[in-house]
Amino acid sequence: MISDALLREGAAILADAGIDDPLREARLISRSLCQDDVQTFTGMINQRATRMPLSHVLGYRDFYDHRFVVSKDVLDPRPDTEALVIAALKKTFTQVLDLGTGSGCILLSLLAAQSGATGVGTDISEAALAVAAQNRTRLGLQERTKLLLSDWFANVEGVFDLIVSNPPYIAADEMEGLQPEVRLHEPHFALTDEADGLTAYRKITAGAPDYLASGGRLIVEIGPTQAQAVSEMMHDVGLLQIRVIPDLDGRDRVVIGHKP
Repeated sequence: MISDALLREGAAILADAGIDDPLREARLISRSLCQDDVQTFTGMINQRATRMPLSHVLGYRDFYDHRFVVSKDVLDPRPDTEALVIAALKKTFTQVLDLGTGSGCILLSLLAAQSGATGVGTDISEAALAVAAQNRTRLGLQERTKLLLSDWFANVEGVFDLIVSNPPYIAADEMEGLQPEVRLHEPHFALTDEADGLTAYRKITAGAPDYLASGGRLIVEIGPTQAQAVSEMMHDVGLLQIRVIPDLDGRDRVVIGHKP
């Protein structure tokens, strides 16, 4: 174990960098080490002090029921996104498509919870797909998961009874207000469309009816001010039974639509 004195020194460095709950984070960094490696501990503390996300320092993030490998190439899985997974699991499915899969946390969480189901995860980033492939292997889901380089539906074939996505939804003028951990260290293409934050939803809703089986569901994560706009997009392409689901903090977080 790293000594208490070194833990306090590390926590002080994190506090000076503006990190909330610095002692907790210093302890998490300490516990991630296989041995009492003072040099590695100090290096990780200094990385975190640059406002590198803790998950990037540790190399993992816990999400839903599993631990996922993460890196600078993927969006850091967030507790808010678990609302999408919970909503999707309210009904059984056999084939799921995850658009913009990133780390694979949504797709793989769904497949791990739904035995026998198969899934496809798409992304425009080969680096992100490499991270998703690591997580697929760690969870033993290689035979039930296909990872595909694709710009949304461009290379997708087949129909699915469930389509999910957590697309980039931060508007360009909102980026400067993000925490440094997000703004400086997460891939911009996974955060923003460099426009009004709704570009991805227009593409997803326009294409979804061609890839959804009858009765299939489209479920997307949204920013807390986007429920009405996204609901209207789903309505305009003929989806029915459209609902908005809040996250644990009571903010609008997920929109669901059904194909007739």
